[in-house]
Amino acid sequence: MPGFVIHVGASVLCAHAGQAQASVPNPRVAVSGQPSVTLSAPWLVAGCALPPPPAANGPCVTAQFVTAAARVTSNGQPLLLIDSQAICAPTGTPLVIVASQTRVTAM
Repeated sequence: MPGFVIHVGASVLCAHAGQAQASVPNPRVAVSGQPSVTLSAPWLVAGCALPPPPAANGPCVTAQFVTAAARVTSNGQPLLLIDSQAICAPTGTPLVIVASQTRVTAM
């Protein structure tokens, strides 16, 4: 299924409203004037509201995407799409891609 390509300016949140940001942008492919992001790039999460132990197992600190484009790669790595799935550590909850560019799609 095709989806919009994710770039570093995309609005990405953890399940507890913490802001997530890609730590390694991919400058080889730019969309809307900003670098795209590949599957291998780790994400950093700031401002997660999930309390630390013993109340919960938070806050979210990092995240890693586990799905990406099946047919479009850059430097041998699949590009992230709007429907890509990620898992936060240490909570195991997902990242939510709230907004991204809407001009470039990939499959």
